[in-house]
Amino acid sequence: MPRPICDNQGMADRTNREIWQEAFDGAPLRDADFETMSGVPVEPIYGPDDGEFPGQYPYTRGVHASMYRSRLWTMRMFAGFGTAEDTNDRFKQILAAGGGGLSTAFDLPTLMGRDSDDPFSLGEVGKAGVAVDTLADMEDLFADIDLGQVSTSMTINSPAPILLAMYIAVAEKGGTARTGLRGTLQNDILKEYQAQKEYIFPPRPSMRLISDLVSYTSAELPQWNPISISGYHIREAGSTAAEELAFTLGNGFAYVEAAVAAGLDVDDFAPRLSFFFNSHIDFFEEIGKLRAARRIWARWMKDRYGAKSEKSMLMRFHTQTAGVSLTAQQPEINIARVAIQALAGALGGTQSLHTDSYDEALALPTEKAARIALRTQQIVAHETGVAHVADPLGGSHFVEAMTDEMERQAEELFAKVDEMGNGSMLEGSFAGIEAGWFQGRIADSAYAFERKVNSGRRIVVGVNDFTETDDDKTPILYIGPEVEERQLERLETVKHDRVDSEVERTLAAVAAAAGDPTENTMPVIVDAVKAYATVGEIIAAFEHEFGRWDEPTAI
Repeated sequence: MPRPICDNQGMADRTNREIWQEAFDGAPLRDADFETMSGVPVEPIYGPDDGEFPGQYPYTRGVHASMYRSRLWTMRMFAGFGTAEDTNDRFKQILAAGGGGLSTAFDLPTLMGRDSDDPFSLGEVGKAGVAVDTLADMEDLFADIDLGQVSTSMTINSPAPILLAMYIAVAEKGGTARTGLRGTLQNDILKEYQAQKEYIFPPRPSMRLISDLVSYTSAELPQWNPISISGYHIREAGSTAAEELAFTLGNGFAYVEAAVAAGLDVDDFAPRLSFFFNSHIDFFEEIGKLRAARRIWARWMKDRYGAKSEKSMLMRFHTQTAGVSLTAQQPEINIARVAIQALAGALGGTQSLHTDSYDEALALPTEKAARIALRTQQIVAHETGVAHVADPLGGSHFVEAMTDEMERQAEELFAKVDEMGNGSMLEGSFAGIEAGWFQGRIADSAYAFERKVNSGRRIVVGVNDFTETDDDKTPILYIGPEVEERQLERLETVKHDRVDSEVERTLAAVAAAAGDPTENTMPVIVDAVKAYATVGEIIAAFEHEFGRWDEPTAI
């Protein structure tokens, strides 16, 4: 007999297939021929009648009954370099080439909460992303782009509330209400302490800012995802696939606990949490990781955190191909690596995908390289046929075994974090960061991998084997000193033209809100950016109350 769906759905008298069929029939399908190149019809799902189906708890096979038959993943290309005007041009190129959403890369000074005229910013302005100091830069960044029609992701963490406030101000000046804004803020500070190191304040006050932002977006920006819980940078720092999975979801559980502690009901905010995973080069391991992630999230949200809404149990995630796997040697072969990783992301059921450019091991992507990267995932979507079927590899003994193993290893790591926190994933995350435990695990894994490469046990084509190549130089995008000069002139002009008394008033309000744990800091941040206070000035107002974080030495 077909197995009924789990009791929490309230449909135990109906079979999984019946429930799936009803959901599938109600989904709008794309205008596409769901058949092979030779004309063989392709069913939307394959597997036994008593098995799991996509769109059903625990969502191992996908979060939607129809998956890509209804809608392809969003092709969201990461872009940002030079000044806001430079990146605005690239955004328009991406949209014209068929990109479905924008993803913003900020330069290192912006990521660290420093203005372009800060002495620590010298030589880094606009180099690894776009420089944003004030609302004027954000206005230039999205000039002539309808923010009511585009979905925007911003990869920003410590200064995330400030950049979101700027985005809101730009939208409203352009006639788009904040309720109509769609997008995602990375805003994942825990992984900064664990892996990427772009932190400013200590963990606990940083978590307070995140809780403020989650509360604010829940009330003011109903279509905005306030946190993209990111495993990408954990993996780029050298973790294993299982560590990426466990630390990412563990951070997600910590954010859930923090929001609940702040007085929010889990079903009021959990549906708008999203995730961000790395798609690395070990093809089947990556697919198993992504399938396991959905299953773990659903079970923990239901069983541990008491979520009642189906949407709270649905894990939606963005995927990016593995920048760390790209090589400066023979960079053109990175196109093949990216294609394989993009295919793994699609087969793993991602909702959004960024494909890296082949030249990223050398410099920021050129326009041509970025276009090839976008075309790569367009080929995966439109030519390979993988989008016709939900979870095409589901049921494979190997894929199912990898999914189970990823889950098993992740649960072992969850138990360790839970133990450090005496039954709290939030406190366990703080304890692990303060003791250097996460950092040590990732460093050990990175070292173990490098030993395999250096000994030849792990072949990296073009690096430790198959090294024959010609000497043709790959063209690169060069960011010269004139970019920094233009940005400094822009910042000086804004400071000269703004009303100093308004800046001082709003910064004082930010400092006062930081000192009052009962006050949500987002409204005063919005006021400050509208007065053209700089990122660095707002950060300094918070720093006066919060202090700065010094990382412990990992042992």
